[in-house]
Amino acid sequence: MEKNVRLDLKSKFLPDAVLVLGIAITLALWTGGLNIIAVIGAAFCCIAAVLVALGIFVKKRIYVLMLIGYVVCAFGIATYYIFNGADAGWGAITTALKGFSSADNALWQGEGNFGTRLAGNVIISAPAFLVIVALVAAAWYLKDKGRLQRILTGCISIVLIVASVVFVLTMNLRSKPNVERMWEGHDEYLAGIKGGKTKADSPNVLFILMDDLGYGDVSLNGSVIDTPNIDSIGENGLNFENFYSAYSVCSPARFAAMTGRYPYRGYADNVVYPTVASFSPFASTRLFNSFEMGANCDGMLGDEITIAETLKAAGYNTGLFGKWHLGDYGEYLPTNQGFDYFYGSHHVNDMNPFYHVRESGGEYEIAVGADELRDQSDATKLIHNEISSWITEQAQKDEPFFACYTTPWPHAPVYVGSEFDGATGMGVYADCVTEFDYYLGQLFDTMKELDVFDNTIIVFTSDNGPALQGSTGELRGGKYLAYEGGQKVPFMIEWNDGGAEWKADKTVLTEDGRAVETVTSQATLTDLFPTLVDLCGVESKDGKTGYLPSDRVIDGVSMVPLLDGTTDVIHGIENPILYMKREEIKSVSFSISTEELKAMPEYADYDYPVLEENGFVAFKYFRNMQNDNPAFFNMTRKNWLILLTDDAGENYNRAEVYPTIAERMNDLISEKTREFSDNRRGIVR
Repeated sequence: MEKNVRLDLKSKFLPDAVLVLGIAITLALWTGGLNIIAVIGAAFCCIAAVLVALGIFVKKRIYVLMLIGYVVCAFGIATYYIFNGADAGWGAITTALKGFSSADNALWQGEGNFGTRLAGNVIISAPAFLVIVALVAAAWYLKDKGRLQRILTGCISIVLIVASVVFVLTMNLRSKPNVERMWEGHDEYLAGIKGGKTKADSPNVLFILMDDLGYGDVSLNGSVIDTPNIDSIGENGLNFENFYSAYSVCSPARFAAMTGRYPYRGYADNVVYPTVASFSPFASTRLFNSFEMGANCDGMLGDEITIAETLKAAGYNTGLFGKWHLGDYGEYLPTNQGFDYFYGSHHVNDMNPFYHVRESGGEYEIAVGADELRDQSDATKLIHNEISSWITEQAQKDEPFFACYTTPWPHAPVYVGSEFDGATGMGVYADCVTEFDYYLGQLFDTMKELDVFDNTIIVFTSDNGPALQGSTGELRGGKYLAYEGGQKVPFMIEWNDGGAEWKADKTVLTEDGRAVETVTSQATLTDLFPTLVDLCGVESKDGKTGYLPSDRVIDGVSMVPLLDGTTDVIHGIENPILYMKREEIKSVSFSISTEELKAMPEYADYDYPVLEENGFVAFKYFRNMQNDNPAFFNMTRKNWLILLTDDAGENYNRAEVYPTIAERMNDLISEKTREFSDNRRGIVR
């Protein structure tokens, strides 16, 4: 005679282990407050459900301690998101694609409130709880029904597995950042800025940021691609030979440009992924940031102070056009980070979903949908039309503007408009860059017609070096590597009304014989924030000029002393340039005057040409760096000292020639690592 399924309350190893694990995960979630623990907990619930079913089918027992472990863990996940959730609480039941903070759907797609998070999480977790109640009830009340009881409890156990999977597919995966916040200093700084800047005393700013464009991809730096309009910025202003991004991949570099801080300080050390569902009912991309960034961060934290917020507080109208890539909801949205208006994509063009939005006041609507952008050939034209119209509107109002033109190109997959397809004979990459250059020229013409071009500071650069296609010139490496090819990028700046007195280190002749004023000093993308604060005359209400936040470390320094010739070095040993990857400092670089170097006794008699011919030199040091030659992937560059001034290709190790410099730079990596570890967010206490 077959046994009926019995409720088993006895202590046994496996049921006990499931119970203990359920309690442990819940306690870890409540005390640690990390989103990733909830994901682990959901996986645990699925495994526990399978074990419950196996107990029924194999042992004819329902191990109650297993069910209790399941219930405790599921309850822990639900309560965690009720109190710590960063959205309305409905999980994947609803879609955020129509606007996460939409005024019409705030309780469904916005931040909601405690009540919506309570209701949403109850609905999401209720099926599993109800199935468990049904399972216990069937086992108890049908204990004398023999075959019926066995069939019903077996079927219900299968339903519990399904309910557990559904719970995983619909659970909330957005939670509040578990970091030390700096809102007080953020608000105090912005409130302390003197507002009311006028057209008469404030230049406009046009910041142009390309995506994955290499140092050698513009003709002014030797490219075979003709980029006359990009070149004109450097030809009529200054061209930097040694400008560096703050990271060799997209999102962290953009964080640095916006804040003047290294991305490590904002848990922004890697690419930000979409948090919206790319397919129904669940998208794996919704939990990537928990792995990549940690601490529940889904983008650039709202308490970071951006250059857009600073200029807006000073009286500027602010707009962003193109790629954001620093978050797609709540505090991470560009119009919650200082921009009045945004048109473009929250994500990068190789991610799913990818669409264009129009956004203001933290609310957005899709302007061009994902299906329409399967072919991105019109992206350059669409973004150009938006920024051109917006600048026209600002000029007609006679109000100062800060316009960010963050094109998605030439990031792969590369597309080009039909009018430029095949234009260069060099493939779609060169065609795409050529198309962007053409529309940039159109934008410049519009600004000249509006009489705002001369009073606009125009800055051009790239977020990092090239990936598969593109040129680094003669530099080693590329995107995502700490070699020069990954972070050394084009940088040009022009300001006809205010930059006439800018000084250069040397003059370089182009192929057509045109003289280009060139800066050889090192600078980096973190320097953009303090530089624009200086150039735009941002001051405090009590008259303090060059007004920067005092509650946090600003890693960048103003480039104005380079522009006016006051100094040749802004990144010396006290403020080196860092090359980071996944929260680790891979390399450091700084400049030192040859006079100071030769004042050291060990180098006093050095008469090498590089020291005799230059007023300053730039060193770079690798403690331990992977080989960029895949044929020798097992070999690393350890204790490598590069003298970039005469070896931009990083070909020769000078550690034996300048041993004390190598030792000091090795110590510098340790010092900076400890500094970041002790005070990750760079809070000034």
